[in-house]
Amino acid sequence: MVSFNASNYPFTTFYLTGIPGYEVVHHWISIPFCILYLVGIVGNCTILHIVRTDPSLHEPMYYFLAMLSLTDMGMSLPTLVSLFRVLWSISREIEFNTCVIQMFFIHTFSFTESAVLLAMAFDRYVAICHPLRYSTILTPQRIAKIGIAAFLRSAFCMIPLLARLPYFPFCRSHVLSHSYCLHQDMIRLACADTKFNVIYGLVLITVLWGFDSLGILVSYVFILRSVLSIASREERLKALNTCASHICAVLILYVPMIGLSIVHRFAKHASPLVHILMAHIYLLVPPVLNPIIYSVKTKQIRRGVIRLFAPKRICSNL
Repeated sequence: MVSFNASNYPFTTFYLTGIPGYEVVHHWISIPFCILYLVGIVGNCTILHIVRTDPSLHEPMYYFLAMLSLTDMGMSLPTLVSLFRVLWSISREIEFNTCVIQMFFIHTFSFTESAVLLAMAFDRYVAICHPLRYSTILTPQRIAKIGIAAFLRSAFCMIPLLARLPYFPFCRSHVLSHSYCLHQDMIRLACADTKFNVIYGLVLITVLWGFDSLGILVSYVFILRSVLSIASREERLKALNTCASHICAVLILYVPMIGLSIVHRFAKHASPLVHILMAHIYLLVPPVLNPIIYSVKTKQIRRGVIRLFAPKRICSNL
């Protein structure tokens, strides 16, 4: 790994590592990353297009699904340019301001996605436990307010964390251990007291993710209680099947997110490859898998995908 210090490198610039030890094959490694980004962009844009153009999908569940697609892209797309600049050996430098903006979008949208998943759990709760009041509780105006509140909550919570970064001296090294900027990665390079950032970051993760995950858990407790009171086994399975895609989306976000946090805070001496692998899984797996899961598990979305991509003669048989 290349090392820089304040005496030979401008403090306003950082150096992105890429995948250490595999620099010779960076061009080949870029191929699977290119495929993942392409699948994620096409998949999420397809979901957004189908929800926007199909009037039958103008319902709360699909509005929240569109929000999930937006947050997926908001979390992964800010890393696209810097990642391929490194893998294609164009440049490994990134300006401090660009770095801070990048990490703002990455962390803000990751917290926003957690809030959207909580909103989707509430949507399933209302649909199953209060079906007659579904359309009156989750109106389009209320859904829009939920989406705006989810983003603003995440953005405002990130401001105190990132506002302190310009005041930190980075005198030891300017080499970041990824192909993009993460807050945990940058503060390890600061030659100052970073206790506030460390504690605030840990509290932020615990409170926001803890609140969202607890809300999701409580929603499913009520859902299960309501479903188990249904006499027909087929109706119980049908009700639970509407939650399957959402449960998968929750696991896809939370498992890599928790894993990345644990690795950054408690496995600092682990191989750099472990840190890099976890970071890329955290950013790329949800945008890639969520559209696939919802396209497979949700009949209306699946029909929309077939209508969009299949020949007309196949669509006429749907």
